[in-house]
Order: sequence, then C-alpha cells, then structure tokens
Amino acid sequence: MQLARAVGERLAGPGKRCTVALVDIAELGPALLVPGDDRTGHALADVQEATLLIVATPTCQGSYSGALKAFLDQLPANALAGVVAVPVVTATFQSQADATEAFLARLLRELGADVVDFGLTAIETEMADLPGVADQYAAAFSA
Repeated sequence: MQLARAVGERLAGPGKRCTVALVDIAELGPALLVPGDDRTGHALADVQEATLLIVATPTCQGSYSGALKAFLDQLPANALAGVVAVPVVTATFQSQADATEAFLARLLRELGADVVDFGLTAIETEMADLPGVADQYAAAFSA
C-alpha cells in the first residue's frame, strides 16, 4: 500500500488533473465477498471514477492476490474504460514480479483500462527504499 500511495502521489502530483481515490482492499475484509456490501460498493465506484488508477498487489502463488481478483471481478465489462491504469507488483524475485505484472495488466485491459506500457515491479531487495523506487518509476514514466 505504501508503494502504491508513493507512486500515486508522484504521478498525480500538484498541477495535474487526476481524480485520486485510495482503496485498500484488505480493509474491506470478508465484506468483500458479501453481495451488496456498501463499503465494497463505494470502493468499486471510486475505482471506476478515477482517471489514474494505481493497482498494487504482492505476488501470491505466481499471480496477483485473490482479494484483488475478487474485488475486480465485481466490476462490469468495460468498467475501467477511460481510466489509465498502472500495475504495481512486489515479489521476491524479478521473474515473479514480471509474470504477475503481465497477468495484472491483462486483467485491467479486459476491464477496459488504458494500461501503461510498463508497470512498476519491485523486488525484496528494493523494498527498503520505497520512496526511491517510486521516484525512479515516476521519472521513467514521465520521460
């Protein structure tokens, strides 16, 4: 979550017109799976209204988290049309991160998002300096 927040702050910084919403799926807890849950409904609406969507996940069993999948599966077809999406993935090894980023980018495209050409992957050895990782990505993103 800290990495997603840092990247979002840098990409949607001052003077840029982005609708920013912070959704921590872990905070939804078991309610994520309850049909009609108000908090989940509000979170889904926030995601659809964003202009820039930073979607962060750890690598779990070779892919993105199941909670993220359960959340995104509740969106209707093309729900993210017009939204620029940035996949952010953490993993132990670079190969895991790369595979997960590709899977996540594919899912976001399925939902109609305009996914950036390269998402952010961060491996264990880089996690000690999250602001530095976010700065480096934002600089590459802007180039």
